[in-house]
Amino acid sequence: MDLGHVHGELWTVKTLFTYPNEYIYWTIHIVIYPFITGLVAGAFVLSSLYHVFGKDELRPVAKFSLVFSLALLFIAPTPLLFHLLQPQRAINTMLTPHFYSAIAAFNLVYLGYMAIVISEIWFAYREYIVQQSQSRTGVFKLIYSALTLGSTDISEATLKTDHKIVKILAAIGIPAACMLHGYVGFIFGSVKTVPLWKTPLMPFIFLISAVISGVSICIVTYIIGMKLSKIIVDNETVQSMCKALKWFLVVAFVLEAIDLVFHAYLAEESWDILSDVLFERFGFRMFVVQWGFGMILPLILLTIPGIKTLRAFIAGALVLMGVFMMRWDVVIGGQSMSRSLAGFLDYHMPILPTSFEAFKEGLSAVIILLSAPFVLLYLLNLLFPVFQGQRLVKREPEKS
Repeated sequence: MDLGHVHGELWTVKTLFTYPNEYIYWTIHIVIYPFITGLVAGAFVLSSLYHVFGKDELRPVAKFSLVFSLALLFIAPTPLLFHLLQPQRAINTMLTPHFYSAIAAFNLVYLGYMAIVISEIWFAYREYIVQQSQSRTGVFKLIYSALTLGSTDISEATLKTDHKIVKILAAIGIPAACMLHGYVGFIFGSVKTVPLWKTPLMPFIFLISAVISGVSICIVTYIIGMKLSKIIVDNETVQSMCKALKWFLVVAFVLEAIDLVFHAYLAEESWDILSDVLFERFGFRMFVVQWGFGMILPLILLTIPGIKTLRAFIAGALVLMGVFMMRWDVVIGGQSMSRSLAGFLDYHMPILPTSFEAFKEGLSAVIILLSAPFVLLYLLNLLFPVFQGQRLVKREPEKS
């Protein structure tokens, strides 16, 4: 990194009157970070709809969404490490925690939630792990034998106990997942100097958008995974996921609309410049991409009766695009207003990795971060098959 530059100076363009020390400090990684943590929470909530609320039609995706949640969870803090100038110091928040810091307190939530997810996966797959430890040979036998943790009893009574424990862990995990992502909205909502973020609705907006993004990524990835595995896509399962997505989508739209009305009604001294950002500078991205293509169009697609695989896939992909754009509009849009209330800051993400700083803060790092959970899901699937029990079914032509 060129130490002659202030962090943020390389990708910030200023317009009109701004203060000399103002830059876009929170960049693309602070957009990706809440996006991935939202996927974690949403995927876990989808799994819990089966384990806790008994939605039997979601059984084919219960283990898939649970393992996917773990894959996303491992990658979730990585964008912050990419963004930090001294990432090696991140460990200090755990070694010397200061609980007045939301980030330090988040470590406890993150590690606690990870323990819940790993434990739930272990109990959900314990029978499979024991069977594999007895039938496999070589390296996999050693791995599965270690994963049994010495517990090899797979009697009917023990498996029933495992199922009860999974249900309890899933119930505990729901509020933990809400805390995991709700705190992100809390951090933004508590920044009083940024008018766009200063609203009590911010934690709830982030939380609901997390759920719709998590359900959407599970719909998209489940359909792709089933097609690649040459398995028939269970249309009842897809329809059930789409039904859950539809209702969460309605709540998300209402909350975001209320938040906009809230800012307009208060009409604080910052409203003039805030309205300029919302309706002009970010107007197309917010009202057309985020709301139009990311919420309203998917809601229409999900409401039309007789939804099939292709329509569900398109709706899920559009929602993911809308949620990512929402993160962009909140993070970048909030910083685009000068504290002078008389100027603007524009963010230009580096595209070509012309330097280490451009690589770390640019498109190359974004591709790596967004691809990593899928690579990790593939590796976890080698140990914990996410489509277990469905592999013997041959895929047949399906009308989409």
